[in-house]
Amino acid sequence: MIATNAVAAALFGAAALVCASGPAHAGDAKAGRARAQLCQTCHGIDGMSKVPDAPNIAGQVEGYIVTQLHAFKSGTRKSDPMNLVAAQLSDRDIEDLAAWYSSIEVTLGKLPGG
Repeated sequence: MIATNAVAAALFGAAALVCASGPAHAGDAKAGRARAQLCQTCHGIDGMSKVPDAPNIAGQVEGYIVTQLHAFKSGTRKSDPMNLVAAQLSDRDIEDLAAWYSSIEVTLGKLPGG
């Protein structure tokens, strides 16, 4: 439990740092959409998960996506499919993918029971 809490605290701290630093990436969303063909099997071209184990990434913070893709690429974050895919990505690809998926507008409908 302690290790899980430490990991959660570290991830929260990293996410807070990314959010506090503001947009520091200048990816090309159009190029990212084209590169997202690689991601669409699991995450969809629209960033909405197509498989149960893949998260929705549409509208995610651009810096967070960049950070996570670099972590998958380096192997510091473990996921066999993501480590394999991220290994193929250049830094520019990562920035472009992050620009694409972060540019997708996500809207919520009425909550159930509300």
